[in-house]
Amino acid sequence: MKLAHSTWPEVEDYLAVSDGIILPVGSTEQHGPMGLVGTDAICASVIAEAAGEISGAMVAPTVCYTPAPFNMCFPGTVSISEETFVAMLSDIIAALSAQGFKTIYVLNAHGANLAPLRSIGRSLNSVRMPIRSWWQFDPVMRLRKELYGDWEGLHATPSEVAITQARVRRVAPGPAVEPPRRLSPEEIAERAGDNHGSPERHRREFPDGRVGSHSAMATPEEGARLLAVAAEEVAKDYDLCLRAPRSTRP
Repeated sequence: MKLAHSTWPEVEDYLAVSDGIILPVGSTEQHGPMGLVGTDAICASVIAEAAGEISGAMVAPTVCYTPAPFNMCFPGTVSISEETFVAMLSDIIAALSAQGFKTIYVLNAHGANLAPLRSIGRSLNSVRMPIRSWWQFDPVMRLRKELYGDWEGLHATPSEVAITQARVRRVAPGPAVEPPRRLSPEEIAERAGDNHGSPERHRREFPDGRVGSHSAMATPEEGARLLAVAAEEVAKDYDLCLRAPRSTRP
């Protein structure tokens, strides 16, 4: 049930039986030569909507403008500051809470969102805000490893590209048919949480936008599998969070 596609009486009826909502959060940034600029927002949206269908959860409109400064040397990226992001998300959560939503389940699809999201969560008292990234669940991680191994990489990953192929469109690989430079374990650790340095350095080190990710391995069929597994895991976790005692902060 999408909040944006509901009338206010329908939302009122929903709140009479549930105070939970899923809030997808993505980004608007480059995802390599064959990945869509809206990849993160698309992944967050379609997984949240599929999980909502399973669990009966209401799904809020996707937040698609988030911090992605490291990608600003690639055309199409729209990055906002962490301060703006925190202020905007805080206002959204306050508005949802005022309407009666007290369990706001954030489904994240962009690594750089995590630190500011957690800072917001620490400031809340009357609202529970579990934060989950769609890829973090064990069955999803296993499937990503099975399909792509070390070529999953860190950015413009074949798993996220596959999900967009399953739901939006497939772009011909072009030069991305060749694998990118493979990342060392030290680089993977250094770049955790989208810690990619300045835009200029990032474009210089990864000129086509892929960070150790062989996007051309993606297929729509694999995307459909990943989407189904992720949606099932999110739905189960959402239900657990919804039933957790009010004193619990997931």
